[in-house]
Amino acid sequence: MNEHDSERIAGLLETDGMEEAESFDDADVIVLNTCCIRENADNKLYGQLGNLKKLKEERPDLQIAVGGCLAQKDRETIRERAPHVDVVFGTHNVGRATELLTEARANGPLTEILEESEAFPSALPVKRDANHAAWVTIQIGCDNSCAFCIVPAVRGKEISRPYGELVEEVRQLASNGVTEVTLLGQNVNSYGRDLTLKLRGSELPDDSELLVGRSWTQGRHTARPLFSDLLRSVSEIEGIRRVRYTSPHPKDLRVETMDVMGEVPEVCEHLHLPLQSGSDQILASMHRGYTANKYLAKIAAARQRIVDLAVTTDIIVGFPGESDDDFEKTLELAAAVQFDNAFTFIYSPRPGTEAADLVDQYVSQDVAAERMERLRQVIERSSLHSNQTRVGLHEEVIVEGRSKRDSAMLTGRTRHNRLVHFPAQNNIRAGSYAQVLVTGARTFNLNGELLEVTAPAKHKTRIPVASS
Repeated sequence: MNEHDSERIAGLLETDGMEEAESFDDADVIVLNTCCIRENADNKLYGQLGNLKKLKEERPDLQIAVGGCLAQKDRETIRERAPHVDVVFGTHNVGRATELLTEARANGPLTEILEESEAFPSALPVKRDANHAAWVTIQIGCDNSCAFCIVPAVRGKEISRPYGELVEEVRQLASNGVTEVTLLGQNVNSYGRDLTLKLRGSELPDDSELLVGRSWTQGRHTARPLFSDLLRSVSEIEGIRRVRYTSPHPKDLRVETMDVMGEVPEVCEHLHLPLQSGSDQILASMHRGYTANKYLAKIAAARQRIVDLAVTTDIIVGFPGESDDDFEKTLELAAAVQFDNAFTFIYSPRPGTEAADLVDQYVSQDVAAERMERLRQVIERSSLHSNQTRVGLHEEVIVEGRSKRDSAMLTGRTRHNRLVHFPAQNNIRAGSYAQVLVTGARTFNLNGELLEVTAPAKHKTRIPVASS
């Protein structure tokens, strides 16, 4: 979601007449868009700001801005530790980035932190790294209360974007040649619940279909999520070939969503379902709202309905109070599910969260690191095994461009979100679809041979237009 915000900030700057610089030394404006999920993000920010201090002293006209989650949370700390920063802005006023830079240029350093959002990020101009694929924000904020998570504090309460707005945005993206969209939210499974709750039991307004979609207005007017409806509507838009989403919450993953994934060809067979821990005691301490058995039941139900499903996850190691037995349960569950991949993290206390106050229950870094290594081995073993099962299969990939390590190779991404590297004699435009024969497997990627290009890229080249 922060990457999506960064796209929007870059889009605003380009619309204002700026061009991307090659390096800090060439830049007139440097924007650091921050995350505060883990502690190393704090360290990276202040380290970078320290490096930029000398550059600012040499070039006083250089403007430095800090935005995003860390700015929302630590506005005073940033001002205190880095007075050379010109603008500090939060998650709720991304759309004001260029205006704030202009104001600071005229009046000096300023801080503007709003507690509620002025607009959804997707309503702003954009500069994408990949023109064939797009993120679409369907909701902002989060109503959950996970003990380790700072997101509700910096992103606010859950607010769903009007249904018709989303469908129209994807339609516009498709008309510009975008063929893959990823629906974004802190808890996408609950999308629309707040919208239908407001309309439940009342006379529907004239614009209700634009607000909540036709399926809800023509069905029972109950307070329910609209995510499965939205998946179907987005998939029906001409030109859209792949639909992804992130992130769901296990407690809110419904059968209707699994059914759409199994029935609708455009929705990719990839489920990212954050586990966090395999111990019921730790899950309860985290306030996750499910048990290990309930999580396993969700995975079983999804695999029953979705042929050839890939499952990835998030796992936290060393949460306060995690015993050896708790961790063993996480290892056992991870081995049982056989995840295709996982994002694994050592617990990092975030000030302002409930878990950060459990100081007397902290797990030592040495113990957490040892557990992390053991978990890594389990995840990489299942990831390699999963990739090896693809050898000999024909996979559809969307071409992303030349490999960063070997320019003679192209890189493509499968419906499962696996990377495939394959040689190509001709330069195939990024965004093209191709059939590849998988010839080899590594832990995190596949090797293949190009069989044929099945659909050339259709996206248009965007030319920034400066505002008058």
